Amino acid sequence: MPPSATDARIVVSNTHPQRHLEETTLHKLVALACTGENFSLEDLSIVLSDHATVRELNVSYLNHDYNTDVLSFPLNDPEVSQTVDGEIYVDLDTAAERCAEFGVTFEEEACRYVVHGLLHLMGYLDDTAEGKATMRSREDLYLAMLRKS
Repeated sequence: MPPSATDARIVVSNTHPQRHLEETTLHKLVALACTGENFSLEDLSIVLSDHATVRELNVSYLNHDYNTDVLSFPLNDPEVSQTVDGEIYVDLDTAAERCAEFGVTFEEEACRYVVHGLLHLMGYLDDTAEGKATMRSREDLYLAMLRKS
């Protein structure tokens, strides 16, 4: 069994001027997903930010000139190692704008982005209908577990 996420290094940086998420909630969510996916956690940086920051990264690294909800950058290859090592950038503005559309709270929507980014760091892809469906079901699972914890 992988070590708990609390045994590893998780750095949460909130650079958003008004919005935030509880760090303990993020630690729980990461631990649930890592355990559920049988991944250990080496180093994870979660940056909670705004449209401008995430869009700038999207342009700089992916050549996509549009807003996006989350970006993840792996620092290892999940196919070689069952270890999470990477960075997740969450656009809290997008979560605030879209939460009502999905009938969830801002926190739930933002946590979905965190777990989505984490799943990408574990090697999940959402570039096909099947991949999207798989990721959505895994997100739903870990968010439900978080609500029950």
